[in-house]
Amino acid sequence: MFIIFIAHMPMNVWNLWIPARYGFSDATEIFVFCSGMASAIAFGKVFDNYGWFVGAARIVYRVWQVYWAHIMVFFAILTMLVVADSIDEVRDPTWHLRGLNLQQFIERPQEALMGLFTLTYVPNLFDILPMYLVILAMIPILVPLGRIDPRLVFVAMAVMWLAASNGLVDLPARPWNYDVHWFFNPFAWQLVFFTGFAFMRGWIKPPPVNRWLIGLAIAVSVLSFPYEYFRVLRAVEFFNDGREVLKQGLDIFGIHISLVNKTEMGILRFTHFLAWAYLAWVVAGEGGKRLIASGLWGAFVRVVMRVGQQSLAVFLMGLVAARGLFLIREGLGVSANEWWTAVFNLIGFAILIATAYVVHWYKSQPWKRQKHHAQQATVAMPASDASPAGARVRVPAA
Repeated sequence: MFIIFIAHMPMNVWNLWIPARYGFSDATEIFVFCSGMASAIAFGKVFDNYGWFVGAARIVYRVWQVYWAHIMVFFAILTMLVVADSIDEVRDPTWHLRGLNLQQFIERPQEALMGLFTLTYVPNLFDILPMYLVILAMIPILVPLGRIDPRLVFVAMAVMWLAASNGLVDLPARPWNYDVHWFFNPFAWQLVFFTGFAFMRGWIKPPPVNRWLIGLAIAVSVLSFPYEYFRVLRAVEFFNDGREVLKQGLDIFGIHISLVNKTEMGILRFTHFLAWAYLAWVVAGEGGKRLIASGLWGAFVRVVMRVGQQSLAVFLMGLVAARGLFLIREGLGVSANEWWTAVFNLIGFAILIATAYVVHWYKSQPWKRQKHHAQQATVAMPASDASPAGARVRVPAA
């Protein structure tokens, strides 16, 4: 969530340090993979304990939530940009809207509005949640296959991924131009989601921890480094040359797009992500045992866990906060200042953390606990000369 926030804030120098600068995969794979794991925990037990119909109904309810979250965050950011354009007397009246290619919503309101609600209008920045809700809708189909034989799930995953990689299945992103498709093809990205889902369902066993696999994962990470070279060192000729040689070598065989393309989840992206996930799992230890501690580090881990547990709310707030804080930076004239950028990044982190804790508090429904305690709290008045021996008067607590 913190990395995605950084990536979504324009003119953010911290972008030079996020995972996307070190190889093929980036924070999107982390988000989708962890969402698959979380979905297996949250929804898998519903299917197991209450059957397919209730499990499917639970998925439909979640899809409904994500759908309206997508609609509302779109209008929140659209409104923010319209206001910013209205008070900017220097630039083009749609300058901020054009930054996200949203001027088309103003220019073609009827088509865009219909497209927004039918998910056939999916502009920049607003493409992750539509992908997520389509993948969620696949769960009621794949869970029964997993009960029959988990291998059937992997066959279905492979078929969908191959179909998406070869352009056989995709979804339109512009109702007035059907040649423009969703940036994240859900039929390809389900490969990452259901890999995480399969681990948590026990369809895939955790890989062993040994030096050979660790060495292989490190090799995959290092070999992909020249492609998305560390941009801070882009002045070093070696990194520029290495990246270009790799790209040219892939282009010669005509397989560059299919291997590293983000829209269709190129196989090198998937391989790179698995290597990183394996290394992260080795470092964290089974069950995250190496992360659990006391003191300052323990407090940090608990905060990160809380943010992760409320990922949907935090993600939505992150989109709004990243754009809003950038507009404030721009209004103050400090967009290019690295120190001010750091300050606004930290403010954004604080907003994400606060969002996670506030949402957790609401989900805990403290008013129900307080009501329960109020109903249970009574005082027993001891017997006195003015009352019969042994009598008790039950007085409700205030």
